[in-house]
Order: sequence, then C-alpha cells, then structure tokens
Amino acid sequence: MAVPRNRTSNARKNSRRAHHAKKPQNVGKCKNCGGSCLPHKLCMHCGYYSGRQVIHAKKDEE
Repeated sequence: MAVPRNRTSNARKNSRRAHHAKKPQNVGKCKNCGGSCLPHKLCMHCGYYSGRQVIHAKKDEE
C-alpha cells in the first residue's frame, strides 16, 4: 500500500478540487404549455410528456 511521504498543502489540495463545484441544471421548455421543465421528465404544470398527456395535472382553484 502506498504511503504519502509529505503532507499535501491546502493550496495543492484545493486546486485539485477546483472542478468539484455543482453546475446548474439544464431547464427546458414544455412544448405544450411553454412552462419550464427538466429534460426527459414530464411537465408538472400540464402533465404532458413527448406530446401526449401522461397524468392529469391538478387545477389551481382560487
């Protein structure tokens, strides 16, 4: 098993982890209602996925 000879400095450790930040999600547009939705997921506003209705979305009763 390999054993490190010297301690890794904070600068070297943090520069190695420079690409570990989270990236924002890609948000697409629903083709039916125009609302925002994630790709390859059904639209929670209208219930459509790939041009067909999958679930009946709840109506906002005000």
